[in-house]
Amino acid sequence: MNKFLLKSNYSPTGDQPQAIEKLVANIRTDKKHQTLLGVTGSGKTFTVANVINQIQKPTLVIAHNKTLAAQLADEFREFFPKNEVHYFVSYYDYYQPEAYIPSTDTYIEKDSSINDEIERLRHAATRALLTRSDVIIVASVSCIYGIGNPDAYMSENFTFKVGEKINRDTFLKHLTNQQYERNDLELKRGTYRLKGDVLEIFPAYANNTIRVEFLGDEVEKISEIDWITGKSIDNMKEYEVFPATHFILPQSKVESILKEIESDRDLQIKYFKENNKLIEAQRIEERVNHDMEMIRTTGYCKGVENYSKYFDKRKTGTPPTTLIDYFKKDFLMVIDESHMTVSQIGAMHAGDLSRKEKLVDFGFRLPSAKDNRPLMFSEFYKKIKQVIYTSATPAKYELEKSKGNVIEQLVRPTGLLDPIIEIRKTTGQIDDLIIEIEARISKKERVLVTTLTKRMAEELSDFLLDKKIKVQYLHSDIDTLERSEILHDLRLGKYDVLVGINLLREGLDLPEVSLVAILDADKEGFLRSGVSLTQTIGRAARHENGRVIMYADRVTDSMKFALDETNRRRKIQDNFNKINKITPKGIQKDVKPKITKEEEKLSEIEHSFTKLPKIEKINVLKDLKEAMEEAARKLEFEKATELRDEITLLENNIEQNRH
Repeated sequence: MNKFLLKSNYSPTGDQPQAIEKLVANIRTDKKHQTLLGVTGSGKTFTVANVINQIQKPTLVIAHNKTLAAQLADEFREFFPKNEVHYFVSYYDYYQPEAYIPSTDTYIEKDSSINDEIERLRHAATRALLTRSDVIIVASVSCIYGIGNPDAYMSENFTFKVGEKINRDTFLKHLTNQQYERNDLELKRGTYRLKGDVLEIFPAYANNTIRVEFLGDEVEKISEIDWITGKSIDNMKEYEVFPATHFILPQSKVESILKEIESDRDLQIKYFKENNKLIEAQRIEERVNHDMEMIRTTGYCKGVENYSKYFDKRKTGTPPTTLIDYFKKDFLMVIDESHMTVSQIGAMHAGDLSRKEKLVDFGFRLPSAKDNRPLMFSEFYKKIKQVIYTSATPAKYELEKSKGNVIEQLVRPTGLLDPIIEIRKTTGQIDDLIIEIEARISKKERVLVTTLTKRMAEELSDFLLDKKIKVQYLHSDIDTLERSEILHDLRLGKYDVLVGINLLREGLDLPEVSLVAILDADKEGFLRSGVSLTQTIGRAARHENGRVIMYADRVTDSMKFALDETNRRRKIQDNFNKINKITPKGIQKDVKPKITKEEEKLSEIEHSFTKLPKIEKINVLKDLKEAMEEAARKLEFEKATELRDEITLLENNIEQNRH
């Protein structure tokens, strides 16, 4: 049995030790729900890592978006370098779901762009769960969507060994049953190629290819090959191949499953004709007949997931199999930022059902399509063995479920206190804000300002610019890459002030920020709820001079909640520091340069590339592809994208010089 082995240069401090002890004790006494109420910067991820290390259980960590999931996966990978830490999110770069709009009689076909690297990570995650016990999967809420049944997924697996006699046609049939495609021109994930006595397979979950050398019908040699350089990495005595897709239909069951689909097709056609819906009857007949023919001949069809109910032998209305079903029965679940993630999980089923019902009612899909869905919250709840909710502001649901088992982690390892909060009248608030901003600028500190409306944020930004203040406006239309650049520039001092509506999203833990100004703090609503205000206040908690100014003419219930909770935490933190003689220290966080030495080197390569001999150009491209793959493996997708663009540019250079 593989064991978790935590690696860290530091030990639990502050109130991390007591939090770890209580969480572990609750798990060992079979408590189902508990909440880790940890303030920003208190090291909740490190605490959870210590818990996993002690209980030695496979763990599923669910985050509310891809970016946060990637950050958490990276942190856990650093804590557990010898164990399996995987990232499982939706593999679409672009996704337009299949839909029908009755009011305009518009059918929208499913359109998507699948990210090859994220698809590999998904397969690597499920493979790890089925082969090891020391596994941490960090997933977005997409993990509650249906994927193929693990039993069916494993049913087509096959292992081959050196010295084993196996007919090559039989071998290739195994690969075809697993949905691998033959491609002798371009070897990519999910494909294989055969040249003479050498078979090369590129597993869907791997970074390298597997080369199988035959001597007649005997497996003579098995090698792991670097797919870019073609160099041998390792020789193996045996290898187990996992499917190229999660939706696997065992060949022995094809005909029986098609009979079920055919029967439901006939029932639906009969229903439409009895209700004088002749267009719908014709539509569903043509669609299902086409899909059945594809399944019969290839074992697959476009939109095959809509038939997953038949593959899994599920009854109508029963929950689909999801990533959670790939875990062994005894596993730990961690729901990060639970105040947001839990509500997301609860809302997903209704939205999906509304879209599917229209497709079924108008003959585009069989009713079985409604069984290809995310879990309902009640179904998700039943799959929980033990769960830790983590949040600085847990919601009512988590607190009620964890009654008596809410563990607070309020003391930061740095000794930093929650910020001091002031309430000031709205009269003359902008002039007052400018004075406060200029005071921070003189100390080379940064400021966040949050408004209620987009228009107010834009106008305030323009006004501050007129006052010669270096300001930038952060809004929802800014994409992820540009947003990262803005935050980077704020830390470097290109901007002194950031203005926005919602400053609660990930990536805003900026140690240079010493002031958070909240305009219209007394306007009750989602952006000024007790939870939102408390979270916003936390943005000033990474600086030793952290302060928050609420501009308001009255104290609302939400403001009172945020004030009381912040002051309560601050008092606990201050007492801890005094007892342990700790002097608060600001968080030191290096600003990573935008242009790394490696990127500068690539720029130089671009300029000198045309002067290189042909063989050197090929070697340069190999090096860049290796760097791109390495960046993708580390989830450094921005860097991988830049390298990919560089490779494309240089390959075009070679192509142009041929003519």
